[in-house]
Amino acid sequence: MKKILVVEDNEDNRRILVYRLRKIGQFDIREAANGLQAIEAVQHDPPDLIFMDLKMPVMDGWEATRRIRQMDVGQSVRIIALTAQAMAGDEQKALSIGCDDYLAKPVVDPDIVRQKLERLIGAAGAPCH
Repeated sequence: MKKILVVEDNEDNRRILVYRLRKIGQFDIREAANGLQAIEAVQHDPPDLIFMDLKMPVMDGWEATRRIRQMDVGQSVRIIALTAQAMAGDEQKALSIGCDDYLAKPVVDPDIVRQKLERLIGAAGAPCH
């Protein structure tokens, strides 16, 4: 079963994304509320993929992504940047710091999430029954 870490400081946004992931398939889903918690989670038990909010307190997703990419275990983790403020250049900046893809919030289309999962980790999870 693929492991996914959802890093989002807004609890409602985090719940929505986790709900969408559970509708898509069966994943081992973990959650973190900031970049520091994300780094600790990756060190403890690296996920296959991270949905990383870019704007968070304590440590933002920009810095967390940079640090994860510097870790040996973080090299193979796929990271999808999440942001509500889709500013010009944010997508390119996210890719340049080590994110593999970019997704605007709120995440409303499960098909887009499914396609990104398929492309980045080779599966959209086991079907839910």
